[in-house]
Amino acid sequence: MVIKVGEIEALFRYPVKSMASEALKEAELGWHGLEGDRRLAFRRLDDRRGFPWLTASKLPELILFTPVHRGADASADGLPTHVRTPGGEELTLFGPELAAEVSRRHGSPVEMMHLNRGIFDEASISAITSATVNKIAELAGHPPDVRRFRPNILISSSPSIPFKEDAWVGGVLSFGKGDAAAAIAVTNWDERCSMVNFDPDSGLRTPEVLKAVVRERENKAGVYGTVIRRGRLAVGQPLYFTPPVK
Repeated sequence: MVIKVGEIEALFRYPVKSMASEALKEAELGWHGLEGDRRLAFRRLDDRRGFPWLTASKLPELILFTPVHRGADASADGLPTHVRTPGGEELTLFGPELAAEVSRRHGSPVEMMHLNRGIFDEASISAITSATVNKIAELAGHPPDVRRFRPNILISSSPSIPFKEDAWVGGVLSFGKGDAAAAIAVTNWDERCSMVNFDPDSGLRTPEVLKAVVRERENKAGVYGTVIRRGRLAVGQPLYFTPPVK
């Protein structure tokens, strides 16, 4: 049984881990997620143990750095050519000036790394419904902002019921009908971290957001998925859900 559950409301990718997002009208879905998503990250040179990547949990102002694509140098694979700093200066992606600026703010040396398969915490695709975003904002007492949740896919669900995506774990989401349509296996709920507390425009912490998710939803909001069929995604594309076989 295949059920229409909504449509794509927005698409996002994050070329550099923990930096600002890029909103897309359409995107190529490959085996390692959206083309150009989280292919870059700053590696901390002061601590090579465990998780090596510099994220906003260590440097909150990292979310105020914005990837930029410039002219003829723009990459066909979605990688940015420059990064705009919070102060408005545009620095080349792999240039020493950008690494020096981030190192200065972090207080320890870092270097930019490029991994073709991406740098993901759990799975290569994350999705959430706008109804869930709005409900969490209501619970937290803050205006809704999907950027706090850093999904790849924002879904306008039909009907618009908060946390509807919880029931999709174990099933398949298809972007269009037919065997050729791009699809992901929904593998798990998205357990949230402190990233949801950071205002994407100011970098200031608003801990009420994560507290609301923990209190009301056992720290889960949205879902993760792995790609089972490649294809093109676009805003407005219908989504179909196939429940797991029991």
